[in-house]
Amino acid sequence: MKRSSANSDDRPTCPQGIDCKESTMSHCAQYRHLAASRGSPSPPKRPNKKRTLPNAFRLTAANGIADSYNEPRTATSIDEILGCFDGNLVQSAQFNYMFDVAWLVEQYPANKRATTPILLVHGEKGVGKAELERAARAHRNVSLVQARLDTPFGTHHTKMMLLLYDRGLRVVVHTANLIARDWRHKTQGVWTSPVFPPNPNPKSSQFQNDLLAYLTAYRNPGLDEWKTLIGQHDMSACDARIVASVPGRHVGNAMNAWGHMKLRRELSKRRFEHVTTDWDVLAQFSSIGSLGPEASRWLTGEFLVSLASTSSLQPLRRPSLKLVFPSVENVRQSLEGYPAGGSLPYSSKTALKQQYLRQMVYQWKAEKTGRTRASPHIKTYARVSPDKASFAWVLLTSANLSKAAWGAFEKKETQLMIRSYEMGVLLFPDSDEIRLDLPYDLPLTPYEAGDEMWTWDTVHRKPDSHGQSWIPS
Repeated sequence: MKRSSANSDDRPTCPQGIDCKESTMSHCAQYRHLAASRGSPSPPKRPNKKRTLPNAFRLTAANGIADSYNEPRTATSIDEILGCFDGNLVQSAQFNYMFDVAWLVEQYPANKRATTPILLVHGEKGVGKAELERAARAHRNVSLVQARLDTPFGTHHTKMMLLLYDRGLRVVVHTANLIARDWRHKTQGVWTSPVFPPNPNPKSSQFQNDLLAYLTAYRNPGLDEWKTLIGQHDMSACDARIVASVPGRHVGNAMNAWGHMKLRRELSKRRFEHVTTDWDVLAQFSSIGSLGPEASRWLTGEFLVSLASTSSLQPLRRPSLKLVFPSVENVRQSLEGYPAGGSLPYSSKTALKQQYLRQMVYQWKAEKTGRTRASPHIKTYARVSPDKASFAWVLLTSANLSKAAWGAFEKKETQLMIRSYEMGVLLFPDSDEIRLDLPYDLPLTPYEAGDEMWTWDTVHRKPDSHGQSWIPS
């Protein structure tokens, strides 16, 4: 192998095309070598301005792009997120898929690294679990909670932080693994809630109720303290909505509580006065699962019905669904070169079975945010006006384009089968958030003649931005 990367957010797919936990690359020798040799990355250069952490949807700062695109108004970094700008940090919980414990601890303020409790919520099993436990033992203030993964091929893919300060509690929903490489050269998204004030008798709010329901779904007493803390803070000012997934076969009312059916329910409750069927649905992601031999089986069927839902519109036809996923050229010319493709796990075997995607897909191009070469690991879904100037809504989430993440109907649409934990936040332009936008350019950029969707198990000999080829094992 000349130059390949195993820094993947989603594991290789199993023969059925499902994200397969059992074939986790964190258990292979190649991944261990990369993890051991990663070194400490220099942080992205930051303009000399006062750091802030507003209630906002922003991108992560990236190395290798112009400083003007890393301004605090539009970008943030993990040390800023974990910094004590909002009061004294009392304790935190980190929900994620991949952890580098030593690196993560270093991102906290120096006076918090050895004393402030840090809870890691993970889905590791077997060797991966043993390695994580060994890494955590080196830090007395780090503890672990293991997510139940009873459903085959499921993953704990959620990326969320709970930050408790002496003056309130903040929720952070983001898209990056807690490893150095994910915060260096990639395009990632971060939503930071307001600091919710403590209140022993807070007003009931949907955001708070949904967050509690999500933690309850773990069925783990290790999260009871955080459930209590959430219940003691007033979250009524937050207009964002949680769209999460938890593993299982969900029926009855629970069927509408998770995955794409939760998104359908939230959108169906909103009146979008100006939205018509010519408002496109956009989906941008960093991994693709097995979606079926025909688009109508799931993608433009049940999934698009959910994304196109409103309370004021019962369309005679469904809107167009447009997909944003990197081409081979996007990856080759990225800041990382071909190794960026190690975080874009789409297999050639799966791609051959769903070639209809080629007619719906667009390149990754992000000139307006300076991130065309910062390979996307962010996941966004949105409804955009024909003139591309307005959004009905934007969803930032950990969920990629897969049934495992979003769920699929079973038993004549009487139950929803979900395999993985995911976390997303649904934002509306009429809320208190900053003006909604997406990280990539609109109008979308079509694939050019000869372009192919990136598949991570395909040989690419044309030199990348570092002069290397890609010859996967």
